[in-house]
Amino acid sequence: MDEVFATNRAELCGTAAALPRYSHESRGIRFYIFPLRTCRLSGTADTVNIVLPEAMVPDYDLTQAGPVRIMGELRSYNNKSGVGSRLVLTVLARELEPGGADENRICLTGTVCKPPTLRVTPMGREICDVILAVARRYRRSDYIPVIAWGQQARQTAEAAVGTQLAVRGRLQSREYTKVIDGESFQRLAFEVSAADIFPL
Repeated sequence: MDEVFATNRAELCGTAAALPRYSHESRGIRFYIFPLRTCRLSGTADTVNIVLPEAMVPDYDLTQAGPVRIMGELRSYNNKSGVGSRLVLTVLARELEPGGADENRICLTGTVCKPPTLRVTPMGREICDVILAVARRYRRSDYIPVIAWGQQARQTAEAAVGTQLAVRGRLQSREYTKVIDGESFQRLAFEVSAADIFPL
């Protein structure tokens, strides 16, 4: 099956920025989390949180192991700790193996769940923000923010709620400042930057 029609597939290659630490337990399985650092062609680094079931946690020091390749799926949750809630994206690993050159590839199929927003950056580039509901088992969905640029941004902005979109792109992280009650807080946002996005 062509990768662009994948419901939810993530493939990343990078280096572990910290050792896995305990995250949570679900259905009797303990999960661990660690940050994976992967570089874009521009040299800008993205830090992606990787979640591993306990059985996949290596018995060696991941931070000293060199590049690792992760195959898995995007997951989202609302982090309500701290001030205000925020959407956090992680990659749930299904496979972990030694890797090579940095890579960051996401393939999704999801449903537009709120009207897209078209805007213009300070540099004059058109950008469209859209949130996709990506179905998973147990009648649950992950809500994935996606951004499209230029002509694809204009086309995506016309997508009605309920439209199914296929996306191929990369998972990126970016820092921003949020002001709450006059106080500034540094936040980290995650989103999929689309290389290709189109309705099905």
